[in-house]
Amino acid sequence: MLNQIGKSLKAHFSAPLVDELLAAYQEAKRNFFLGGLRLSAVEDGRFCEAALRMLEEKTTGSFRSLNQQLDAEKLIEQLKNTPKASYPASIRLHIPRVIRVVYDIRNGRDNAHLADGIDPNLQDATLVVSSLDWVLAEFVRQYHNVAATEAQRIVDGLVTRTVPAIQDFNGFLKILNPKLKASEYVLLLLYERGTTGTIYAELESWVRPSMKANLRRTLAGLVHKSAFIHDDGNRFYITKRGMSEVEKRNLHHVK
Repeated sequence: MLNQIGKSLKAHFSAPLVDELLAAYQEAKRNFFLGGLRLSAVEDGRFCEAALRMLEEKTTGSFRSLNQQLDAEKLIEQLKNTPKASYPASIRLHIPRVIRVVYDIRNGRDNAHLADGIDPNLQDATLVVSSLDWVLAEFVRQYHNVAATEAQRIVDGLVTRTVPAIQDFNGFLKILNPKLKASEYVLLLLYERGTTGTIYAELESWVRPSMKANLRRTLAGLVHKSAFIHDDGNRFYITKRGMSEVEKRNLHHVK
């Protein structure tokens, strides 16, 4: 998904900025869901500086080098004063204001430098990472080069949580909790896939060998008995009820 986003954004922004934005985003999300909240805060700063430079490039035609210090406050003020008729409010106001919140949280808790000895906490990190989701989704909405339905799928996928209990090996999803039952196993795989869903053949290749013989029965139970997943005849998708079940039982975390 990030490769597709990168290709789309590079049609509108300099490639080094897009690469920096997506690298920082990916690392921040990975660290957050693996519990590395302090490291996540550092990546949040990288993400914000890349995003602000992208807005600077869009509104002025140039941007401060990644090797140079960025005056975020000055740039946010500059964006606010950009003529209303020139750019949408999202570029002038909304994205910069969300970035400002991220900076305030980071600097207030001093996550990056730990000068005051305050440890980062889950509440702050959740807000910050959700803000990164929103900013990246907004860039996709404003500058996507795909059909509207595909852009919406990409945006929806961005706000689906990465699952630390699953590791992706070149497209093979391996669950890292061997204690899960077959129904839990399938539910977690579909939680990871989010709005993309998956086909039966992929599920069959990902589950443990002992689960394959009764896989169709397992899927039928999740579809009809619990309404945790949906089968459209081609792909399987997790439902809102299924997502709630995963999160309530904390199945998505490594145990």
